[in-house]
Amino acid sequence: MVRLAAGAGVELSLFARPCAAWGTSAMARAPAGGVLGPCAWGSDQLAAAVDEVRRAVDLGVRSVLVSDLGLLSVVGRLRADGALPADLQVKVSVMLPAANPAAAGVLVGLGADTVNLPTDLSLAQIAGVRATVPVPLDVYVEAPDNVGGFVRHHEIPRLVEIASPVYVKFGLRNAPDVYPSGTHLDDLTVQLSRERVRRARLGLDLLARSGVEADCSAPGARGLALPSPAT
Repeated sequence: MVRLAAGAGVELSLFARPCAAWGTSAMARAPAGGVLGPCAWGSDQLAAAVDEVRRAVDLGVRSVLVSDLGLLSVVGRLRADGALPADLQVKVSVMLPAANPAAAGVLVGLGADTVNLPTDLSLAQIAGVRATVPVPLDVYVEAPDNVGGFVRHHEIPRLVEIASPVYVKFGLRNAPDVYPSGTHLDDLTVQLSRERVRRARLGLDLLARSGVEADCSAPGARGLALPSPAT
């Protein structure tokens, strides 16, 4: 995957796990305990997630997605101390919600290079976050069912105007949750990936029809965390 992404000039981001929802946590499975699911559950899971980041870096990955506040802090410090590459980008998952400008500011202060916003923030609320933090924002215009199932393609032109630099995200409504994936789900994940690409094409076409001037990132664009294949 590192070689493919590097050859195409596109970013490759690893979701650094494990998390409570993958372990034996009872609270993460309880009706009111879902907020614990994305967290690194204790020191052992935190250490395992850091190990995954190190392994990814050794393979040439230069972008990691994190959903735990402690993991974000540790990776940020390791990068600042030179124990991880300076060009490693840390992307905050939508599962670590920056639901207001102050929360987004805290995440950036801990080392976040991009911030995924909750899927249901209004355009005005997104503008408030943009006024507070300088980093790129990741915003779903189509969200998976398990994080809201919203389809907001029509808001892309206005989103570009108020939130740039912004990564417009296409999840899939009415699609199964395949995480963690594997070879047993290859056919399904390939189909889901192809549909995401089709959705992105629809979004780009809508943006072009709107007349809004937008500089879209081309392959190899400055600011992308392009992988660096190990030699």
